[in-house]
Amino acid sequence: MTADARADARAHGARLVVVHPDAGVLAEAVAARLLTRILDIQSVRTPVHVVLTGGTVGIRSLAAIAAHPVRDAVDWTGVHLWWGDERFLPTGDPERNETQAREALLDHLPTLPPQNVHVMPAPGDGVVTPEESAALYADELSRFTPDGGAHLAFDVLLLGMGPDGHVASLFPGNAALDADGATTGVHDSPKPPPERVSLTFSAIQAAQEVWVVAAGAEKAPAVASALAGDPVTTTPAAGALGTQRTLWLVDLAASQHHALSR
Repeated sequence: MTADARADARAHGARLVVVHPDAGVLAEAVAARLLTRILDIQSVRTPVHVVLTGGTVGIRSLAAIAAHPVRDAVDWTGVHLWWGDERFLPTGDPERNETQAREALLDHLPTLPPQNVHVMPAPGDGVVTPEESAALYADELSRFTPDGGAHLAFDVLLLGMGPDGHVASLFPGNAALDADGATTGVHDSPKPPPERVSLTFSAIQAAQEVWVVAAGAEKAPAVASALAGDPVTTTPAAGALGTQRTLWLVDLAASQHHALSR
């Protein structure tokens, strides 16, 4: 780990790595952990702000929440749901994280108020560029940011990670890595579609807890790189840090390039 990475990690919360046997168990564990965390927070305060992620394991985790027996113990009227990134595609497009999340979980939560679901504006919904969508999402975030706060301190921010080490839509070498503010438009994504909207690192790093979820042997080199504290320009996931705690929730295959102690 570089000196800068060590200093950055010290400025944030403790980092914990948890390894599960396979992707199926990982998704079930993420679901149980998130439900428990929401209930713990609701025992002392409300509302709870959670950032959802897409991807295979991310959506599988949301489906596991929908089927979990503890699901209805949560007061969903006191939960606000956000996204870390979104593909800049029309509303209802099957590739949008929002569309997949609605099918996997949100449509199964009858007590979740529609106004508590904060989606990134899509083309055709009053915006024509990713930058316009990002600006509107930043305005929405600011409505819930305490006076004097730079960013909304999400209670839990879930992130998937690609084989190249990207998180949200912050890809290695992409100009969005250096974006200011809470949100940014993304162009020239190496993974289609090329246009996206994403939270920035400053917004991600304002979250109380950041959970990075990764499964599969193809993710192992990037997991090892991020945990070693390599530069975010090459492995963006290295910059995924929470103010109180950072969890790496991985399966055995994704951990095979790193000597994990837990």
